[in-house]
Amino acid sequence: MSNLANQLVIAEREEVARAIRLLLATPLIGAGAAPEAFDLVRRRREPVEKWFDYYCGWSLIVEPRLGYARLAKVRVATDPTRPARRHRTGRAPFDRRRYTLLCVVAAELLAVPVTTVGLLADRVVQASAVDPVLPPFDTSSRAERMAFVDALRLLESVGAVDVVDGATESFVDSADAKVLYRVDATLLMRLLAAPVGASQVAVTPGRSHTDEVPLRFTELLTRLSRERRYGDADEPVSEVQRNLRLRHSVFRKLVDDPVVHRDDLTPSELAYLESPTGGQLLRRAADQAGLLVEERAEGVMLIDPDGVATDSRFPDDSGNAKVAALLLLDVITAGEGQVAVEQLRTEADALLGRFPRWAKGYRGEDGATRLVADALDVLRAFGLVRLDGGVVRARPAATRYAVTRTGADDVEDES
Repeated sequence: MSNLANQLVIAEREEVARAIRLLLATPLIGAGAAPEAFDLVRRRREPVEKWFDYYCGWSLIVEPRLGYARLAKVRVATDPTRPARRHRTGRAPFDRRRYTLLCVVAAELLAVPVTTVGLLADRVVQASAVDPVLPPFDTSSRAERMAFVDALRLLESVGAVDVVDGATESFVDSADAKVLYRVDATLLMRLLAAPVGASQVAVTPGRSHTDEVPLRFTELLTRLSRERRYGDADEPVSEVQRNLRLRHSVFRKLVDDPVVHRDDLTPSELAYLESPTGGQLLRRAADQAGLLVEERAEGVMLIDPDGVATDSRFPDDSGNAKVAALLLLDVITAGEGQVAVEQLRTEADALLGRFPRWAKGYRGEDGATRLVADALDVLRAFGLVRLDGGVVRARPAATRYAVTRTGADDVEDES
């Protein structure tokens, strides 16, 4: 019996660890799209919920009947490297217009349990017309209909909107398309992870929001993300609250970022991480989640040996930008670890000339410029470089992935 009990304990620990990593990769898991993952999270809900609450201060909501598990990640940070993406070929990031329409569409969907694409578009037209801050929504424009469809497709992908009949893409070709939707208003509300509602963050009466918000963006973002558990003032009101905020802020970075350099942390966070308590908690949290800890003088990295918690990999050959990023990283790390963007464009232009059948999407007059921009986006997303004006500087973790200068010979000359 003792051997059987040990096996059950080990199996439970492995399932809890896997559930934690699944949620780190996909904070919203639906029973329809990922039934096995959802069932695992549902069964191991209690220990998984406790892990996220203790180490990260994040809440986990599991709705067995509605069929979804939602991990509400909260961080006071802007991260342009992880945009919402269009559900079409190319996976281009959302632009300002699509984010605007996403918010308006979600707000209008809250009022109706069932609707059609035409009725929803009419509601968005009316809502845009009465709000002086919003640009009007014109359903006669194909570009506008395409942006509207991209917003709807994103909501479909997370299960907030279910297509009962028809296809959302048909609205791109015709504003008279017939598509019927069922709306999950509860899930729509839970898509927001901010502790404070946007309506509670006031702007100055009489001033234009378009003028004031950009100037106060950092302040407003901080107010939206303020959590009462740490105290109402700018600083925690007690030592307990101070330590709680330090623990949560450190672990949020560790589990959410590819690598945490020590200069990414505030002096207080760094002192906490390097303390005996912080080191002990780091090893315990990693063990419970099935992660490995890699500590260097320059920073810390949590590694998932099974890749379950990984939503993007580097290096890999899944796209031309990632291949170029690896090759250009070698240029950046050579010498003093910094290089001008213009020099990278020269290197990219040489690559495109050397392999004429490679990276066909980057051909043309500005192909090298676009290739460098996309490659730098990859490197910044993985915390490997920092862009200071026209100079790219390698961060300490970059040396982990640098290849030799002859690595360019490995590029395959094919599309």
